[in-house]
Amino acid sequence: MPDDRRSAMTELQSLVAESRSAQMSFGAMGFPVLLNVLKEDREDVELVRGALETLVSALTPIETSQGLKTEVQPASMNSDLLSRETDNISLLLSLLTEEDFYVRYYTIQLLTALLTNSLKRCPEAILLIPRGITVLMDMLMDREVIRNEALLLLTYLTRDAEEIQKIVVFEGAFEKLFSIIGEEGFSDGGVVVQDCLELLNNLIRNNASNQMLLKETMGFDPLISILKIRRGSAFNFTQQKTVNLLGALHTVELLLMGGPPGETGKDTSKITNQTALAQRNILDHLLLLGVESQWAPVALRCTALRCIGSLVLRNPQNLDSLASKQVGEEPHVQPALNAILAIILRTSVAQEFVAADYVFKCFCETNPNGQALLASTIAPHPSQGTATHGASSDMPFGSALLQALVSSDVNGDMEACCRASSVLTHIIKDNLQCKDRVLQIQLETPTPSLGRTEPLLHRIVTCLSFAALAEGENDQSSQSEGSYIQPVILRLLITWLADCANAVNCLLESAVHLNYIIELAANKRFTGCVRGLAAVVLGACVLNNASREKGRDAFAVADAISQKIGLTTYFLRFDELRKSFLHLPSGQQNHKQLSRSSANSMSDFQEIEEEETNKGDQHPVLSEIFDSQFVSLLSKLETDIRECIMDLFSRTKTATAVLPVELEQKNGEVDGEYIKRLKSFVERQCNEMQDLLGRNAILAEDLVRTGGGSTSDSSEKPSSGRERVQIEALRQELEGAARRIEVLKTEKAQIEAEASNQRNLAVKLESDLKSLADAYNSLEQSNYRLDAEVKTLRQGGSAPYPDVEAIKAQAKEEAEKESEVELNDLLVCLGQEQSKVEKLSARLAELGEDVDTLLQGIGDDAALPDDDDDDDDEDDD
Repeated sequence: MPDDRRSAMTELQSLVAESRSAQMSFGAMGFPVLLNVLKEDREDVELVRGALETLVSALTPIETSQGLKTEVQPASMNSDLLSRETDNISLLLSLLTEEDFYVRYYTIQLLTALLTNSLKRCPEAILLIPRGITVLMDMLMDREVIRNEALLLLTYLTRDAEEIQKIVVFEGAFEKLFSIIGEEGFSDGGVVVQDCLELLNNLIRNNASNQMLLKETMGFDPLISILKIRRGSAFNFTQQKTVNLLGALHTVELLLMGGPPGETGKDTSKITNQTALAQRNILDHLLLLGVESQWAPVALRCTALRCIGSLVLRNPQNLDSLASKQVGEEPHVQPALNAILAIILRTSVAQEFVAADYVFKCFCETNPNGQALLASTIAPHPSQGTATHGASSDMPFGSALLQALVSSDVNGDMEACCRASSVLTHIIKDNLQCKDRVLQIQLETPTPSLGRTEPLLHRIVTCLSFAALAEGENDQSSQSEGSYIQPVILRLLITWLADCANAVNCLLESAVHLNYIIELAANKRFTGCVRGLAAVVLGACVLNNASREKGRDAFAVADAISQKIGLTTYFLRFDELRKSFLHLPSGQQNHKQLSRSSANSMSDFQEIEEEETNKGDQHPVLSEIFDSQFVSLLSKLETDIRECIMDLFSRTKTATAVLPVELEQKNGEVDGEYIKRLKSFVERQCNEMQDLLGRNAILAEDLVRTGGGSTSDSSEKPSSGRERVQIEALRQELEGAARRIEVLKTEKAQIEAEASNQRNLAVKLESDLKSLADAYNSLEQSNYRLDAEVKTLRQGGSAPYPDVEAIKAQAKEEAEKESEVELNDLLVCLGQEQSKVEKLSARLAELGEDVDTLLQGIGDDAALPDDDDDDDDEDDD
């Protein structure tokens, strides 16, 4: 009966929704029944609703506190079972055309549950169904509840399926999505706007053709409308609005990334999107969100700053636009770059510093004019000595940067110096003119009464030493998460010294600076990253050294490295540095995708920063700032430094080419002058040879020391290079003899052990042979005794043979006697029974009963079927 079927369906739905065992059993036997209901009973709407709701419950996981995580989930198993047949998916899609609202609603929920648990098979099945995607797209125009479910379903479908993405876009997804976003109120809308943006991002991620289609059909105006906020809306950033704005900014990031990495038209697509977005004045909205709206959530500000950097990267028009932008309201107006620098210097959130620093990185990359513009403003400000910490709004960009660089002392703020160093790195990177210009900046010394000035490069090295002192006082922080202050300042020095001989000469003007950097590379108190970067700084001083002054040339730096660190240890610093960079992610392109599951955590950047800090020993700032370009620079410098140092220790100081004509006496040259010239030449050659011998001796000593061969005190070492080499040769011969002795000892021990084994084996064989002889003798004796017994028996001895026939006759006689006794007993029993029968017959006759009639058939009733069979067999016989 229909009512009974509906009632049973309701009870079944309730049971499946509450019990995992019911879900497990339902998958094995319930699917065919309910699918048949969906096929055959379309007119019974209530029954179809119940069937769909039951299927949804069967595919919805039931959370339990008990059970293993690796246990089979009934919901996943049911999803896999239902999605195996394409006909099942086709049947469900056909239900979306039904008029009943709940049928369509439960069907869309069922398809979403299938996609959640079977991300591969279900999309493949939907692709095989004609107009399958079209039916789903039509759901976006349905009632609000179904539309929202359809958004989730399409979001799952388009995550990794490129073919489905193309069909969805062809079906007018962009128009429908922006129409829904507008109806919901743009960024002020609810979670539906978030779902629309997530679906939009799935369609354009690494897809240049879809990005171009969006630009040509809808344009970027609807996207700009989502980013519009009112200036001064301090209390209008709810959590949902923050998530919606993050989704829109993520869309902008995807457009600015262009197509997939490695694609030929990637850069073209990126530049086209940059230009189109800039024409819609998106830079103003991004500056309002990232720079002016300091009351906005930090996640919004960071994402907006990253978008600004990507918008101007290698785009001359956008670079000029950013350089000329002003932010703020009258009368507090300042250039946008000044405001971004102020964010770098004052923010307390490391991620915001990284995002703002990324803007300067993109601004200065392949932009020599912009670099020169910023470098030209770097000069001491008249009020610098009395200005308070932080950049003043009326202070030029360069003066604010310089103040942050040099205002740190032992008790100062090293964080500001570090962040300003990062900005200065971008300004001078790959620009020799900017390096020289900044190198000419002279600062007053801490004691201006002496009337001396100090180059900016020297002050930065001094700040680096202050940072080391500060970290030395707090060893726990330097070893737990690793500070990024020293590595960032060292990055500035490496960038500055690379291909700039003037900077190297300036650094080496003070021997204190060279000794400090050597100490930084040698001391194990510092991290492997710091030691490795300091080693690169030293190598740059050798590689780019054009000085010929004694004590400051490349030979002097190389000798200092060899004597105070050791060449083997020095080269190991490069390996340590390389290992520390293995754990760094790629940086800016590694941000998490925004989805419903990650929206809440994405809107709270403080939690993300803490999680990333606890992931490893490397500070999270380094993973963002030390990008692939800098790592490539370090690899190139390492190769060049190794070759340069090896070349220094394998040739003389001066490349003197001795020609035979120089040894001949010149025309008109007197003998005294000729002898004097030859003498000076020989002295120069002798000096260079002695220098080379000493250097080779130091190298040999260093190799022996690192190999663990020398533990003698430094006071006992010979001073002459030749004596060192001779002693080293004797030491090597001694070590060789010692090794040969050890080999002989080992061989002797092996021979003795083998001889002992052979002796033990001989003793064992003798014992076994003796045992075999005894056993053989015993067998001989037994054999002899048995032969004697056999011979005695054959001769008719006293032992008679038993009479078998007599034994048989006796046994037969005893058996016959026993049988006769048993037969007599049986006859007695039969007689007794016969007498009983006769008495009973007489009594029955007295009572008037016919005895013959009563006894008739008694034999037949008593006979069993088996007995009958036996009787028949006997008769046959």
